[in-house]
Formats: sequence, C-alpha cells, structure tokens
Amino acid sequence: MNSDTATGYTAGTRPRTPRPRTAPGGPAGTRPRGDAGTHPRTPPRALPPHTVFAERLLAVLSGERPVHWMLGHTVGEAYEQLVRLAPATPLRSLGPRPVLRRCSVQLDPHRTTMEAFASIATGPRVRAMAFRLELGTDQRWRCAAVELDGLGVTPRHA
Repeated sequence: MNSDTATGYTAGTRPRTPRPRTAPGGPAGTRPRGDAGTHPRTPPRALPPHTVFAERLLAVLSGERPVHWMLGHTVGEAYEQLVRLAPATPLRSLGPRPVLRRCSVQLDPHRTTMEAFASIATGPRVRAMAFRLELGTDQRWRCAAVELDGLGVTPRHA
C-alpha cells in the first residue's frame, strides 16, 4: 500500500468532501409546489381557548409551573383560588404526570363567558376540573374561577 506521509491518505483514495445538506430536488424553497405530487403546507391548527386554559391550569395545579405563571391570565378570585389549590392538590403526587383527557365547553348566548369542564388522568385515576373563562374588553380570554374535584368550592356568605 502506498501512503503519502504528508497527507495520511493511501493511494487510490481521496479526502472526503462534505456534501451540502439539501433534500433531493434542490435546496429548500426552490422545489416546485402544487400538482407535482406535493401537498401545500397548512399552518398548525390553533387550540381552542378552553383547551389552552385547561393545559395551563393543569401545569399549575400539578406543580409543573408556578402559580404566578397565571397572573395575566386570571381575573377576580381565580388567582386566589389557584394560590389556595395549588399546594394542596392531589395532582402534585409523585406518581405519573397528570394528562388532560378531555375538555368541553358551554358558551353563554352572548359569547362572553365559557363554562369549561375537563377530565384529567393520573395513572388509572380520573379527576374532574371545572373553570370559567370571561372575555375581556381587549378580546382576550381570562380565567375567572377554578374548581378541582370540589376543592375550589368556597361557601358564600350572604
């Protein structure tokens, strides 16, 4: 075997040159779109507000996120309810991570308030969560009340 001591290559081989990382058909953005067998890219579907809030509330109640993460997303008593609920909730157990199974909503006739209810699975155990969303003057939904298996219920005094 002949070896070039200066380069370290054997005779009959050449140094490997890096190939450009492009997909077949040319660099990204230069391939034809349309009827050529490709599908146009569709934007990701946005989740409905009640599902987004259910995920956010679950993250706080399970201890994955701090309560103050919901500061700009709550109105009225909801933040105080979260402060009371979060440390004592059974969703903070050391078992499997809680997962949102289902979230449904009931809109009021004026479409300014949503009453949402969700089922949360923690291993074989299923828990219930209910919350109310209110549409602000800035057209943003905010959580106005939270209950978890009856833990968020506080008696009202007349």
